[in-house]
Amino acid sequence: MMKKIAVIGAGYWGKNLVRVMNDLGQLAAVCDADSQRRRDLQATYKGVDIVPSLDAILKNSDIKAVVIATPATSHYEIGKQALLSGKDVFIEKPLAMSVSNGEELVDIAEKNGRILFVGHVLHYHPCIVKMKEMIRRGDIGKVNYIYSNRLNLGKFRNEENILWSFAPHDISLILSILKEYPLEVYCTGGNYLHQKIADITLCTYNFNSGTKAHIFVSWLHPTKEQKLIVVGSNGMLVFDDTVEPDKKLAIYRHQVVWIDGLPNPKKNEPEYIRVDWEEPLLREAKAFLESIEKRTPPITNGQEGLLTLKLLNHSQQSLEKGEIIVTEPKGSSEKTLPFYIHPSSFADRTAQIGKGTNIWHFCNIMPGAVIGKNCRIGQNVFIAKNVKIGNGVKIQNNVSVYERVEIADFAFLGPSAVFTNVFNPRSEVERKNEYRVTKVGKGATVGANATIVCGVTIGDYAFVGAGAVVTHNVKPYSLVYGSPAQHHGWMCQCGEKLPIQEAQNSSPKKVVCSRCEASYQICKDDANEWKCTPQAVCDEPIKVS
Repeated sequence: MMKKIAVIGAGYWGKNLVRVMNDLGQLAAVCDADSQRRRDLQATYKGVDIVPSLDAILKNSDIKAVVIATPATSHYEIGKQALLSGKDVFIEKPLAMSVSNGEELVDIAEKNGRILFVGHVLHYHPCIVKMKEMIRRGDIGKVNYIYSNRLNLGKFRNEENILWSFAPHDISLILSILKEYPLEVYCTGGNYLHQKIADITLCTYNFNSGTKAHIFVSWLHPTKEQKLIVVGSNGMLVFDDTVEPDKKLAIYRHQVVWIDGLPNPKKNEPEYIRVDWEEPLLREAKAFLESIEKRTPPITNGQEGLLTLKLLNHSQQSLEKGEIIVTEPKGSSEKTLPFYIHPSSFADRTAQIGKGTNIWHFCNIMPGAVIGKNCRIGQNVFIAKNVKIGNGVKIQNNVSVYERVEIADFAFLGPSAVFTNVFNPRSEVERKNEYRVTKVGKGATVGANATIVCGVTIGDYAFVGAGAVVTHNVKPYSLVYGSPAQHHGWMCQCGEKLPIQEAQNSSPKKVVCSRCEASYQICKDDANEWKCTPQAVCDEPIKVS
């Protein structure tokens, strides 16, 4: 296997990335400006190119990806050069020092088809992976409060304050757990070693769901503490990264008992959660290699890094101004834009979004996408480049609308509905020129968890039941469900099933919806197939003797 990774910067944290990439057999080169460090690296890593020049890395066509572990102030410039030179890029946190620079990096990566990976290593910690799984499963009920303490004596920095140095990991995790962006941000801190660099900060975040969070970071603390605590309605999860692996993650089932009208705590012993241990940095490195190999976006992609950067920026604004920052003032979006996009979502500047459309949490709208007026896009929705979506469309949570999928006016896509655009996909075989057109007609409904195999057309006002697997065209007004989906009747435009069962030898029938009293005619077409037509209009119905 050809070595294809170069690490840029081998200092305090970079040396660890050098080690894991070498352990994985992927380290081709290391770039570092310090001559003594280069000599030490050369003595340790035989057969690895140790160079002082960034150009030597960027011009080397055998190097397919770079890992940037230089000071945070240089992340943007080096990352930009690497992306433009055709490399996939891993950038240690933070992605950049300004939102505009972060947006530019994300834009360059997307336009050039490059992987942009951000070094939020805790997402790959086995205990954090398990913690998020337990929260999603509802093991602690509704999340009410999250707080994080990241404290130590040092390492002091001159280029960024403690907020930018320590807090990105915790910000990233909290946003990932809650899947929403805070409405209010308040950050306070203190400068003790340097007049303009904060050594201690405390950030408080208020979310629309009612959840609150705080992050306390300091490099002026007598002992090391790295804890993330999630308080739920039915339990509390505690992640402590400073203890032995088998006690890093615990769940507490404390109870509150009311006695004489007063709450009294009933404490229980913690239950330590077993996880399969593997070094988080090694898991992170493997995730980066898998992402560049399979060309799939990682968990900590550019969009995720950009969202963390935005909250860092809001926190810094609050720290400097000494006041609460309202990230989403009531009514402000209606006054400034004809549509609404939640701060946690990203829409490319070339995307067209119609008046009155609302796009909620953690959505990604790609270049050239067109979304009509008065649409409702739920959280975690992906809309691919050049997709066309009509007016009044509702797309529920966790739906991906891929290229060549066409959505007509007033269609409804239920939660986690699945589209495909390649009929016989293979990871190793490029088939972008084989995308098949899939159409969802006007007013049609696609139920929750339904799978729509590419190349089919779902007719106007058709109704696809929850969990159906659609492998063939669906007639207008038809009700289908099952795996594979089969025809089970006809639907009114209002969503009510029509009281009719067609028979092979029956004459055309007029049907009236029991809910809205709209009229339909069930008849046969020239191909001797049944169809449903509104307003009692039917072309050449079959006459039965």
